[in-house]
Amino acid sequence: MLEQYKTIYEGAEGEIVEKKSRFIATVRLVESEEEAVRFIEEMKKKYWDARHNCHAYVIGEHREITRCSDDGEPSGTAGRPMLDVLLGEDLYNTAVVVTRYFGGTLLGTGGLVRAYSKAVQEGLKNSIVIEKKQGVRLEVITDYNGVGKMQYLAGENQLPILHSEYTDIVKMELLVPLQMVGQIKKAITEATSGRARMQENGQVYFADIDGEIELFDH
Repeated sequence: MLEQYKTIYEGAEGEIVEKKSRFIATVRLVESEEEAVRFIEEMKKKYWDARHNCHAYVIGEHREITRCSDDGEPSGTAGRPMLDVLLGEDLYNTAVVVTRYFGGTLLGTGGLVRAYSKAVQEGLKNSIVIEKKQGVRLEVITDYNGVGKMQYLAGENQLPILHSEYTDIVKMELLVPLQMVGQIKKAITEATSGRARMQENGQVYFADIDGEIELFDH
């Protein structure tokens, strides 16, 4: 599993006009090639009257699936430049379709490459792109003397408290970035003089979205 990666949280559209040709980029999160193919078909139906619906997508933990299509544009002027933008932005599980309504003026090879690249950048600019990081749900069981220390540790290290339960003991579940697990466990042990018990409740991905932490399965 990747420790962290960039992907689309919410796709969007972006549009540019070059010499009266309209280029409409639609960006979408896709997690399988089947999803990507369905999305491309959906865009072709939506923009059935357009001259071209070019696409590019990157899928997989190691971006093992990368595809692109010029859809009738001169070879190498649309799909590959679009794919290069996705790879250059270091995105995973992302697809984009750029629809072109021809404006009557030929743009030439360089003009097409620039237009398709710029359209994708515009679509990404309007989308919500997030960085997912791998974390561990760390449950800490302590007595009431340890509560203040735990809250201080969580605040100091910016660890979200996912859940807390106060009975005769205190249970707190912290979200700890994967690379910090060892040092946080050590800090908890030291802060509570070894009295706190800890257990890992599984790994998750998380992302900060407008100041709110959201959890993901993958």
